[in-house]
Amino acid sequence: MDGIPVRRLLVEFAVSALSFWVAAWVLPGLDVLGWSGAVAGAAAVAVLNAVIWPLVARFFSRLILWTAGLLALVAHGGILLLAAELVDALVVDSVWTAIIASVVMTAVGIAVGTLLAIDDDRVWRRRMLQRMVNRLEPPTHTDEPGILFLQIDGLAEPVLRRAISDGSVPTLARWVRSGTHRISGWECDLSSQTGASQAGILHGNNENMPAFRWYDKAAGRVFTSNRPRDAAQIEALQSDGSGLLADGGASRSNVFSGDSTESILTFSTLLDRGRHSRYTANYILSDPYAVTRLVALSLADIGREILDARRTRRRRIEPRLRRGGVYPLLRAATTTILRDLTIYTLMSDIYRGVPAAFADFVGYDEVAHHSGISARTALDTLERLDEQLARLEQAIADAPRPYHVVVLSDHGQTQGATFLQRYGLTLEELVRSNMTDGSEVSAPEVVSEGWGNLNGALTEAIRDEDSRLGAAIRLATRKRVVDGDVVLGAGAEQHHPDRAPVGTDGSAADAIVLASGNLGLVSFPDIDERAGLEAIQRRHPGLVGALASHPGIGFVLVRSESLGPLAIGPGGIRYLVDDRVEGSDPLAPFGAHTADHLRRTDAFHNAPDLLVNSFYDPDADEGAAFEELIGFHGGLGGEQAQPFLLYPATFTAPEGPVVGAAAVHHLFKRWIVDMSAPGAAPPWSLPPAAPPPPLPVR
Repeated sequence: MDGIPVRRLLVEFAVSALSFWVAAWVLPGLDVLGWSGAVAGAAAVAVLNAVIWPLVARFFSRLILWTAGLLALVAHGGILLLAAELVDALVVDSVWTAIIASVVMTAVGIAVGTLLAIDDDRVWRRRMLQRMVNRLEPPTHTDEPGILFLQIDGLAEPVLRRAISDGSVPTLARWVRSGTHRISGWECDLSSQTGASQAGILHGNNENMPAFRWYDKAAGRVFTSNRPRDAAQIEALQSDGSGLLADGGASRSNVFSGDSTESILTFSTLLDRGRHSRYTANYILSDPYAVTRLVALSLADIGREILDARRTRRRRIEPRLRRGGVYPLLRAATTTILRDLTIYTLMSDIYRGVPAAFADFVGYDEVAHHSGISARTALDTLERLDEQLARLEQAIADAPRPYHVVVLSDHGQTQGATFLQRYGLTLEELVRSNMTDGSEVSAPEVVSEGWGNLNGALTEAIRDEDSRLGAAIRLATRKRVVDGDVVLGAGAEQHHPDRAPVGTDGSAADAIVLASGNLGLVSFPDIDERAGLEAIQRRHPGLVGALASHPGIGFVLVRSESLGPLAIGPGGIRYLVDDRVEGSDPLAPFGAHTADHLRRTDAFHNAPDLLVNSFYDPDADEGAAFEELIGFHGGLGGEQAQPFLLYPATFTAPEGPVVGAAAVHHLFKRWIVDMSAPGAAPPWSLPPAAPPPPLPVR
C-alpha cells in the first residue's frame, strides 16, 4: 500500500481526540480533564489497540463475529477502562459507560470525518488487513485476471438507470460514463426470485423451482429456498459439479455456492464445514475500529428507519406498511451488518488473489420490500452500497492479480398496495371461501426472506462445534431451533418443514396455499399426482372460476386432462399447447415471453395444482403481492422480471435478448474463458474519482 501522509494521520488523531471530548460532554460517567486529557486518552487507546487488539482478534474472533460485534464492544470497553487507569486526566466510572463511550466516539469520528471530507476508507481498510492476509495465506502474484460478480439483490434495470441519472450511485455512474462498463438488461425466469435466479446463474440449472417456497407432494412438506437443509438438497439436484465458481472460486452471502471451494453465509453450504473460509473472522476483525464502526452504523440505520417510517405516516404516503416492532433491527442486520461482513470478506478475497468470487447484497431488496422500489430510504440504502463498491475498487488497486468486475441483479421488483390492503382478504381466505363446505385449508406462516438471511448466519454459528460460542448460541436459541436450523421471526412457531401442513382444526389439510410475492401456489396434498382442472372442478366447482375472475388476479395456470395447460383470466383463456386465445388474452399485460415461462413451469414435476399470479396494470405499473410487501417479486408483471448486467466494455456483448438465469450462466462462463485467452483485452482500469470542488473563498 501507499504510505500514509503525516498530515492525514495528524488530522485523524485530532478527530479521535475530539471524539473523546464530545463523548465526555454527552456521557455523565466519562470525564476528560481538558483538551490535553482528550489527546492523552486518544493516544493511550491507540497504543492499547495496537498491542491488545491483534490478540483479541486472534483468539476471540469467532466469538466476536457470531455475537455481531457485541463481544467486541465489551473488549473496547475494557481497553477504555485500561486507558483510564494509565491516564490521570481520563475517568471512566463503569464498563457500561466505557462500552457506550466507544460507540459514541466512533459515531462522532464518522460524522466529523464526513463533514471534513476525510475518507475513512484509509482506516477502514488499513494495512493490518493486508498484513494479516499475507501472514495467514500469502498470495501469489500473477498477471492472470480474476473476476468478481457483485449481485445487488432486487434492483431492476430501470431503477438502476434512474439512480445513475439522479446521482444516487456515483461509483457505478462513473464506470458507465467513463466507458469502462456497459449496462444490459435481461429477463429472469418464472419465478422471479433469488433462489431460482441464483440456481440458474451459479449452476446453469433452475428446473423444478416453481417459487421461493413450494409444497412438494412427493416429500409431503414445504421447501424454502433459503432454509439451509432445503438449499443443500436443492443444490445437490441442480449442480453438475462445474458451477460458475468451481475452479477455486468463493461464495459470499448467497443462496447457492456455484460449486465454490469455500464459502461463508451461503445457505446451501452451512452444514458443510469443509467448505467454509478458514480465516474470514480474522480478516473481518483485524481492525478494532471496524467492529465499533459496524455497531455505530447499525444504530444509525435503526434511527434512519424509525424516522423514515414516521415521515411516511405523517405525510400519508401510500401504499405503506407498518414498520415498527423488530423490523428496524432486521433492516440494520441486512443493510449494514451483512453488507459490511460481505465487503470485508471480499476485500480479503481480493488481497488473497482468489480467481473468482460471487457475492449477494440484500439490503436494497429488503428496504424496497417495505418502503417501495424508488422510495428515498431505498435509494439511500443503494447509495451507501455504492460507497462500498468504491472501497472494493480501491482494494483492487492493491491486489496480487488484476480483476474484472461484473455487477448484476437477480430480479427486480414491482410495486403496489398488497392484496390484503386492496381487497380486505388474503389469498388463503379467498381459496377457503370458494371450496366446498367443511374443507380445511392450510396456509403455513413461513419465515420471511429477510429473517431467513439472519437465520442463516445464526445457523452457521451453531454449527461451529469447536467454539464455546457455538454452544452458547445453541443454548440461547434452543427453543428456536427446528431440525438443526435457527428459526427467528414471524412464522417461526409453525416452522416445522418436515411435518405435513394441517388445517385450523389440526386435521389434514384439503388444500395448501403458499405465497411467494405476487405468485400464489395452491396444492391438494391428498391427490398424489398433479390435480387436473376436471378433478378440481368435481371437488370444488366454483374455485377456479372465482380465482380467475377476481379483480386482484391476472391469471390462473392449471392443467386440463384433455386440453393441456391453460392460463385462465377474468375475460378469457390462453390454451398454452397451441397458443389459441378464447376471449381476451389474460397474458397480454405480462410480456412477450409469458406463455413460454408458463409452459416451462407447467412441465415441472412439482408444479402446484393451481399457480395464481396477481393482476398487473401496465398504465399504473402496479400489481399486488399476496404477502405483506409493497415492493415485491416472485411472479410476472412489471419490473420484477427486468434485472440488469453491468459488465466491462471489453467483454463480448450478449447476442440478442438474454432470457432466463441459465442463459446468464452460460454468458458468464464464456466471459471467464474469453478473459483468460491469449491476446484478451487487459482488465479495465477504473477511472479516478472526480476530485471534490474547491472550497469557496470567503
